[in-house]
Amino acid sequence: MSPVKSVTIVGAGIAGLTAALALARKGIASQIVEQASTLAEVGAGLQLSPNASRILADLGLLKDLEQRWSEPDHILLSSGHTLAPLASVPAGSAARARWGAPYGVLHRASLQAVLLGAVSREPLCTLVTGRRIETAEEAAAVANTDLVIAADGVWSRLRGSVPGALPARYSGNVAWRFLVPYDGAPALLNPRTVTAFLGPHAHLVAYPLSETRAFNIVAIHQQVDAPPEGWSRTGDATARKRLIDAFSGWHADLRRLIAAANDPLVWPLFGCADGSWADGHKTVLIGDAAHAMTPFAAQGAAMAIEDAALLANRLAGTTDLAQALHRFESDRRERVAKVRSRGAFNRFAYHARGPVALARNLVLSLRKPESLAGDFDWLYGYRTPE
Repeated sequence: MSPVKSVTIVGAGIAGLTAALALARKGIASQIVEQASTLAEVGAGLQLSPNASRILADLGLLKDLEQRWSEPDHILLSSGHTLAPLASVPAGSAARARWGAPYGVLHRASLQAVLLGAVSREPLCTLVTGRRIETAEEAAAVANTDLVIAADGVWSRLRGSVPGALPARYSGNVAWRFLVPYDGAPALLNPRTVTAFLGPHAHLVAYPLSETRAFNIVAIHQQVDAPPEGWSRTGDATARKRLIDAFSGWHADLRRLIAAANDPLVWPLFGCADGSWADGHKTVLIGDAAHAMTPFAAQGAAMAIEDAALLANRLAGTTDLAQALHRFESDRRERVAKVRSRGAFNRFAYHARGPVALARNLVLSLRKPESLAGDFDWLYGYRTPE
């Protein structure tokens, strides 16, 4: 078999655009097909931990990102009942020193703009918008390429082209997202930290977005019945009442913050179980299309970026596509499983109540910041295998 020279990528989100750039650095051309006629990233903010920012820096994007993001000094865990700090992990300059790359927070649209700008300047990348792709066969017919990369998100249509791939399932949690402008923001929102407020069956994350001069707020709570699939839905009165009720026992300042939210959007949180990610010869899933996960470890975007980098490394120069895809899936499956486990642990710890929550708080109070940082060395210190 000849080396891989060109690919078709379905989806121009974070996974697809990063894959196109990573492949171009290896001399592999890509045609990116996106169903939207205009690229507009949904959602609000995201966290780019060092394992992701290192890859983006290697792609030459760090300078552009630094002009848009903030690098918080600390990642804090605080009580949702009292606002008292429970634990702190150093970030900022400490992240660069310990993990060799920055920890940044920014709007999703800013990251997509940086990626899109780089793709538009790359001769080996071609972007086609306004074209809907339903199957891998249809994607392969777009251009005479060697491989189809499905980067079409949690509700991937191309997932059905991979035997053994499993559909997305509702996680039992919903996320509410809204912005709070810096002007008039309550004192509990710190512009120099990423803060997670913890409480029974729910938690709330807040961090600054310098591009919008506002705090990004994500409030997650358990909800047994699944809302309709889809992003960025404005919650109705019943859904808003569920949100208020989920945080009813929290500190009054946090309750006021949630009650005053301006046009909050509710996102049902879906994930994919460990099905197949590649068919062995013509199609591979990456990002949320392969392994969508809940945001309890704040690693969804990072896992997509890692996928893109490793897939490019595995495809570079290979003359055995099946073996390259097998190695990619094997390596990524082990890594993603470990991140999922961390997310499951965080979900348990963040939403703990009663004696378990008291024990959590006691354990955290005994840990020094540097010791807590060491718990993330395996995650944030990750480097893409060649």
